[in-house]
Amino acid sequence: MQDMQTPVVIIGCGPAGAGASLYLSKAGIHHIILEKDTFPRDKICGDACSGKTAFVLRKANPAFLDEIFSDANRFMPSFGVTFAAPNGKSIDIPFALDKMVEGRPPGFTTPRLQFDNFLFEKLKSPFATILQGITIKDLQQDDAGFHITYQDKSDGLAATDKTIKAQLLIGADGDKGMSRKKLLQDNLVTKTSAIGLRAYYDGVTGMHEKNYIELHFLNEVLPGYFWIFPLPNGQANIGIGMESEVVRKKKINLRALMLKAINENPNIKHRFANATLTDKIYGWGLPMGVEKTQVSGHRFMVIGDAASLIDPFTGEGIGNALFSGMLAAEAIEKAFALNQFDAAFFQENYGDVLFRRIGAELKLSYTMQKLVRFPWLFNLVVNKANKSPSLQKTISSMFADLDMRALLRKPSFYWNILMNK
Repeated sequence: MQDMQTPVVIIGCGPAGAGASLYLSKAGIHHIILEKDTFPRDKICGDACSGKTAFVLRKANPAFLDEIFSDANRFMPSFGVTFAAPNGKSIDIPFALDKMVEGRPPGFTTPRLQFDNFLFEKLKSPFATILQGITIKDLQQDDAGFHITYQDKSDGLAATDKTIKAQLLIGADGDKGMSRKKLLQDNLVTKTSAIGLRAYYDGVTGMHEKNYIELHFLNEVLPGYFWIFPLPNGQANIGIGMESEVVRKKKINLRALMLKAINENPNIKHRFANATLTDKIYGWGLPMGVEKTQVSGHRFMVIGDAASLIDPFTGEGIGNALFSGMLAAEAIEKAFALNQFDAAFFQENYGDVLFRRIGAELKLSYTMQKLVRFPWLFNLVVNKANKSPSLQKTISSMFADLDMRALLRKPSFYWNILMNK
């Protein structure tokens, strides 16, 4: 047995773990990151990064965004989102321009292979030790912290058990990782999970001039959605997402459904007339965030997908992953300053803070996601919005103002639309 000791261990080095590491290093707190893969590595995703992503990176180091928005080969700025109703009509929703800082775009798209490696390269610090190619064998907790037993095969030698002792643990290893299974009582996320497929295409036409990401609510895909996200170098991320329970109950072949939409749907097929699939179609699980749940305990916190924080409407999870990593690091900085590590402390300084910041947003996104079960209602809103500049402005405001978005829960909102008010 070879032992290491550290104040903090982070399990997982995706955006959530990377966000935590960046802010721990900024606070001067030593930590070890345990990562099962070896970077650069791909991650199945929609590849869209919201304004929340830009906010966390800018707060960590403004130079990060300087690099991102000066590299057109890896990053594409995005200024809004297009929603296409089942009847084929669409509405463009620009991201709130008042949220732009120094004239920068509110969001961007980039392949996760590029983005995760970008973050990984920024983690190099005197305070961060990164171990890749790690297999965690066991995770045990006592009053003083954690004992993590792992094997390291990165050196090509025969794997031997090693142990890390840590005062605090951040679980960033996803919804099926050991952190969630070992530390959370209600660790199953099947009730709120979805399934997504991702494919990369070249030659998709008809993109918005300001690189809007597109969500298409096609009749044959409901209650799921189809997306087209523009990427650098003429590439596009194409995908489909649907609740896991619906897929299981109806025995839906998502891959076949996705290809059928691409080849036959009259609203989008012309855009794929000369497009080519450049890689395999991959699938992955999406642990959606719907309501406040346990995300911390005695000497630990879970972040990102391990905390089920993916937006239920757009499927975007990178921003919430980075944001939760930042909040976890800030809670740890306070914990060491006050010498407090109990469950109540991390609930107050991480769990409560996290859901106070994004809880209402997740709930309202879940409300929006449920609206697609009523295609006629979706068609009504988009039809009216195309004819009413004031309604377009109202809908645009919903993406920046949670009070405005709460109108979606009120029947009077739809009645007023119906009556042209």
